[in-house]
Amino acid sequence: MKILILNGPNLNLLGKREPGIYGNQTFEEFFAALQFQFKEIELAYFQSNIEGELITKLQESEDEFDGVVLNAGAYTHTSIGIGDAIKAISVPVVEVHISNTFGREEFRHQSYISPNARGVILGFGMQSYTLAIQSFLLKKK
Repeated sequence: MKILILNGPNLNLLGKREPGIYGNQTFEEFFAALQFQFKEIELAYFQSNIEGELITKLQESEDEFDGVVLNAGAYTHTSIGIGDAIKAISVPVVEVHISNTFGREEFRHQSYISPNARGVILGFGMQSYTLAIQSFLLKKK
């Protein structure tokens, strides 16, 4: 099984950005731990602050991956294009968020990804990614 973890804008700042919300760990550190935890899965990681690059990566995932774990960051609440890209591909996408977006500003309560995602996991810190990966393993059984 091959899973792509796709992170959107500002998630390259994890470990530095608002540690009270996002914690002190960089995503690269966490990704290494995920690779160790899920040795039976081939995990790939891509981060971009550019919406079009995220859309292209989603389109390319079709022939390469069995699933995508997507944290589109702020694009979750603004990008019809990312939502449309998910709708256009057959590879399942699980939307994740580190924070509980419903406990934050009102504009973060809207997602253009959720209607097209297999599921949504939010509010469990970095473990949201772990839960998303586990969801693909459960679906496989």
